[in-house]
Amino acid sequence: MSRRTQILPLGDPEAVHIDERSSLLGKSKHKATSAWHITCAFLRLNYCNVLLPVVPVALVFGFLNINPVAVFVLNFLAIVPLASVLSDATEELAEHVGHTLGGLLNATFGNATELIISIFALRKGEIRIVQASMLGSILSNILLVLGMCFFFGGLGRSEQTFNNTAASTMASLMTVASASLIIPAALYQTIAPTKEPKFDSILQLSRATAIVILILYLMYIYFQFFSHHKFFTEDEAATQNTQGQPTNGETITTSATTTSRETLHDTVLTRNQAAVVLLLTTVTVSICADYLVKTIDNIVDAVGLSKTFIGLILIPIVGNAAEHVTSVVVAMEDKMNLAVNIALGSGLQIALLVTPLLVILGWIIGQPMSLYFQTFETVVFFVSVLVANFLILDGKSNYLEGAMLIGIYVIIAVSFYVYPDNAVNNEFGPH
Repeated sequence: MSRRTQILPLGDPEAVHIDERSSLLGKSKHKATSAWHITCAFLRLNYCNVLLPVVPVALVFGFLNINPVAVFVLNFLAIVPLASVLSDATEELAEHVGHTLGGLLNATFGNATELIISIFALRKGEIRIVQASMLGSILSNILLVLGMCFFFGGLGRSEQTFNNTAASTMASLMTVASASLIIPAALYQTIAPTKEPKFDSILQLSRATAIVILILYLMYIYFQFFSHHKFFTEDEAATQNTQGQPTNGETITTSATTTSRETLHDTVLTRNQAAVVLLLTTVTVSICADYLVKTIDNIVDAVGLSKTFIGLILIPIVGNAAEHVTSVVVAMEDKMNLAVNIALGSGLQIALLVTPLLVILGWIIGQPMSLYFQTFETVVFFVSVLVANFLILDGKSNYLEGAMLIGIYVIIAVSFYVYPDNAVNNEFGPH
């Protein structure tokens, strides 16, 4: 009789050891199965996660520097699912720390991908890439993402409604953000014809403006989460009642990419698991962003695309892919409060938080990052904000309004495709 099939007498020490080993083996299998189910459930939260297998390939190509073009393309694709995982991990962690702290957590990490990419570009002195990616992220959210929500959500419906209070507040703040770009551009036009133009004046104005904008953003966070929190939720409840939907299904909890777990899905990760995933994903995004930024010059030379187009159109697609998918899906489910909150809130966060932070960071590390954008870019931003504000202030939407926003974004994308980098005013400033 073999040792494995030998029947041992009851109470035999060897039998006890075998039972203990079997018990430990069973627990290990259970933990492995549980971990597998948790991983699968978490990865199913967003369709962008199907691109996760690209991540290790991108890291290998970037580490070995096999081909600059391949490194750019692979890391470009790898950041898409990483941004999705980063957003979902933030949402999971926010669910475990309470409503207020969770909202603040989302408001802080909602656009971490764009911030990481921009920090690496700023450290390398790629100010054009940083400015273009910031402007592109805002335009992508308030035109393309919001337009897709209106269009696909409005198909088969006469109209959809959403929280007019939140939309009006965000629209007003976005107008303030556009003013923060117009004023430095106006100052440049005023002092540029002088005999001794100094970019220091633009930098001083930009840094002072960045501080004011950051203060306004903090006040908005306090306004929404503390002083006027009930006002926002009560207005939301009224909107839901007019739609014939439950009032407790979805609530506006952040100014950025916050989504209600009751609306989308239950929590999958524990607090510690979410924190670990958030940390590991942030590190991985940082590595991919570093490889991506290092190969931008190679892409410009190989493909012929301008740095402005790469920063304004391509990079925002990476950072906003997860939010784009999520917002369109919930809009098609007629949850427009959530969809509008994701689209407008994310763009607002870029304008009022990320961009001023980068100006301050550039000040600290000695990079001349400013709020002075080229005249063409400033006009495009102002017109985009103006059109978006007109379409959201009534708290209603339909597919035609969505098509308008998408059409404007396409026009802007084509204009920046033919917009050459040498059109920048090199005689003034660091551009």
